[in-house]
Amino acid sequence: MTELRNVAVLLAGGVGTRVGLDLPKQLIKVAGASIMEHTLGILDRHPEVDEIVVLMAPGYLDAVHAMTRGGRYPKVTQILEGAQTRNETTKRALAALGDEDCHVLLHDAVRPLLSARIISDCFAALRTYRAVDVAIPSADTIIELADDNTIAEIPDRSRLRRGQTPQAFLASTLRAAYEVADRDPDFRATDDCSVVLRYQPEVPIWVVDGEEQNMKVTEPIDVYLADKLFQLNAHQPLPTYTDEDYRASLAEKTLVVFGGSYGIGADIATLAEKYGANVASYSRSATGTDVARRADIVAAAADAVERFGSIDFVVNTAGVLPRGELAAASEETIYAATEINYIAPILIAQEFYPQLRRTKGSLLLFTSSSYTRGRSGYALYSSAKAGTVNLTQALADEWAEAGVRVNVVNPERTGTPMRTKAFGEEPPESLLESTAVAKASLDTLISPGTGHVVDLRRLDPIQAALHAGAAEYDG
Repeated sequence: MTELRNVAVLLAGGVGTRVGLDLPKQLIKVAGASIMEHTLGILDRHPEVDEIVVLMAPGYLDAVHAMTRGGRYPKVTQILEGAQTRNETTKRALAALGDEDCHVLLHDAVRPLLSARIISDCFAALRTYRAVDVAIPSADTIIELADDNTIAEIPDRSRLRRGQTPQAFLASTLRAAYEVADRDPDFRATDDCSVVLRYQPEVPIWVVDGEEQNMKVTEPIDVYLADKLFQLNAHQPLPTYTDEDYRASLAEKTLVVFGGSYGIGADIATLAEKYGANVASYSRSATGTDVARRADIVAAAADAVERFGSIDFVVNTAGVLPRGELAAASEETIYAATEINYIAPILIAQEFYPQLRRTKGSLLLFTSSSYTRGRSGYALYSSAKAGTVNLTQALADEWAEAGVRVNVVNPERTGTPMRTKAFGEEPPESLLESTAVAKASLDTLISPGTGHVVDLRRLDPIQAALHAGAAEYDG
């Protein structure tokens, strides 16, 4: 039996009136790219998706052509104008697929946190079923109202689900359902599964487990929530790379590391060299490089280019950890902490951008879990790390068109010389290993994402949150 092709249809027909903007909500930028680009990238990278058809809001096709220019999303085969309703837009997509049957997966462009697992589960279910929905349990009690605004019924919550997308079908099944629906003068539907349920009732619809983070950006608060989820990178773990993947991505590429003489920086340098990268490492102790001085950053960039010809990756792990009440901090401490922890990433970004633009490379910065909430005794450190996160997001947005990726790693308490100096010896089992952070850093450098805060935790998220709340310092 011939394997049917898997076609993803990206439904991007909304106009964003509820988020209060004069452009479609799918074009709002979060984490360095538009919502639609995030969604498109997820579909394009999925190994089981063979091609993508985009249905865009009328008047905005140029925006889609711009984002797909240069083969950025090679699986996109058609970009079409959507219709006035969701159902008419689906019918246009079916018409564009031709007469040959296929698996069609329809997904809202404004659900940018879709996981690869859901896509795989949908295609797997289509091997047995002709229609597939995605849904999650309802955490809230659902009530049904009577005409007079009183409660008519309270359904059993255990049997209720909240529908999401994608929805997946045999194209022939969905097409047949719409053919019957078109003959019904009272036809109304808000999604495609309801069309199959009503007009092809003999077809069972399998339900794939969705995920809470597969949210739909509809209201203004949704934009904020989506942005925060992207910051935490909670929607999608880092890819799993093999030794061959590392060598293919790093061999003969040039990595510049600031703070590379010990700790995480040294481990990143060592690991990258293992996979064939050219590593240029700079630090105050080893090369006399002061990251707070622009002249030293300029000299480092010139040195790396002279030695290796180009620069593909830049990592800054340099930092200082001043402790104590702000009122008692000396002017020297204030300036040193701010210049090294915050001004230095800005200078590094400015001076290395021309090189990273040429190679479409990647910049990686470091923050601390203290960036989310300032703590007594760490005002200088926490505020600088919060600034680094905002810097990362801003640069990811500014540099996205140039193809330069910018991310920031947020490790839990890690066993490094800087931490030992500040806190003394601690139980090793309570700390992340520096080498584990180094590996995650390489994963982030070579991954396609941008604008992400990559959260690294020794504990599961709930335990980590409780631990962070109880600890005096968690950076």
